[in-house]
Amino acid sequence: MSNVSSKLPRLSNAEFWRIYAKVPRLCVEVCILMDGGVVLTKRAIEPELGNWHIPGGTYLKGESLEGAVRRVAKAETGLDVEVVRLLGAIEYHIDAYKAQPIGLAYLVRPRGRKREMKTDFQASVARVFRRVPPRTVRDQAKFLRRHFPFAAK
Repeated sequence: MSNVSSKLPRLSNAEFWRIYAKVPRLCVEVCILMDGGVVLTKRAIEPELGNWHIPGGTYLKGESLEGAVRRVAKAETGLDVEVVRLLGAIEYHIDAYKAQPIGLAYLVRPRGRKREMKTDFQASVARVFRRVPPRTVRDQAKFLRRHFPFAAK
């Protein structure tokens, strides 16, 4: 698998936000089923600093959606994953975002024997949850409860 992100010119933060202040930003959300629950990470950056969320990231020009899912899962949790299916879209209604992200949420499972998670700079910790924890990103909590009956308890 080629690394699409390394072949693209890097945007400065100013350029990134100038673009995404004007148009919706397409993201992939990675719903990792593991050990009877779903993996969430605790945000270490804004927006939503300190809140639990589904690992996710911007879809990059030139990559496949499944490639984006695998890239984001690896970067944000350290896990290699296999894509099971598209679950649906998450529309975000959060004033703290400078842009309007729309996430395509994919159901995935870890691949291989390695199950130790490690986070990147965006998250302080990754953990498996069988219920939606307090302080979960609002639109994602709603999505998780709708798609994972065990999470709604």
